[in-house]
Amino acid sequence: MGAFLVRKLGDSMAKAGRKGKYEKWLTNEGLLRIQGWARDGLTDEQIAENMQIGDRTFYEWKVRFPQIAQVLKESKDVADRQVENALHKAACGWEYDETTKEPDKDGKLVVTKVVHKVVQPNPTAQIFWLKNRKRDEWRDKQETEITGKDGGPINVCNMSDEDADKRIAELESKQKH
Repeated sequence: MGAFLVRKLGDSMAKAGRKGKYEKWLTNEGLLRIQGWARDGLTDEQIAENMQIGDRTFYEWKVRFPQIAQVLKESKDVADRQVENALHKAACGWEYDETTKEPDKDGKLVVTKVVHKVVQPNPTAQIFWLKNRKRDEWRDKQETEITGKDGGPINVCNMSDEDADKRIAELESKQKH
């Protein structure tokens, strides 16, 4: 009964003009802050903590307010694409020109040297890429197939413990000779 009364009072307070905590996050400034945190790679839990709300409340707000869900999705997509591009670049290697500038007699910076540099491909990035993009060809999982004599089927039968012990003893004695 007490929880119902509190809920009813809370509802009437909201209707009477009390602003919810969510409203500041629906402004352009609030959405920009959420966007920045998502773009910087923060998890939903970390973003909720920055907003000073609980994880459950954050989840509910994502469902209730599409603009929050949208800004999170778009920002996380941008960050993910940047990391994917960096991973691809690291896996393939790249080249660039390093330019050195020094002041001339008048103090003006002028190019004094240009060195072409090559960054070698990163094998760890290559392995990661291949294991994720071409799983069937590059996975670590080993599959082993066991067959019977000459590739035939394995003869499986029900055997008593006594018979199994005898068979094991026979095989062990053959192995010793």
